[in-house]
Amino acid sequence: MALQEVERLLQDPSIVRNRLKVESTVENARRILEVQAELGSFDAYIWSFVDGKPVAGNWRALSDLPAETDLSRALSRDLKRRGFRFVGPTVCYAFMQATGMVNDHTVDCFRFGGLGR
Repeated sequence: MALQEVERLLQDPSIVRNRLKVESTVENARRILEVQAELGSFDAYIWSFVDGKPVAGNWRALSDLPAETDLSRALSRDLKRRGFRFVGPTVCYAFMQATGMVNDHTVDCFRFGGLGR
């Protein structure tokens, strides 16, 4: 991405206008393309960290949910090794929750049992 495009994005009020984050987004997109070329898909890469199936947390209360786990730390380390930026273990764990890689519904939640099947 040309410097002019980064400058244009930094003026866009509809996005976070932090130069490091904009530049990191561009670089992370390039890293995703590299992972796709190496492994066939980014999806295959990401899901390999949980052996292709969601990990159930078995949490009793919302206060039991962690901000990061050994898995999110491993994912973060590997992403950073590959050149990704802004991918700390807390961000990685939030990503894992959002994409269904981990089931962090509490065990008494009606959604807990239905996920991961």
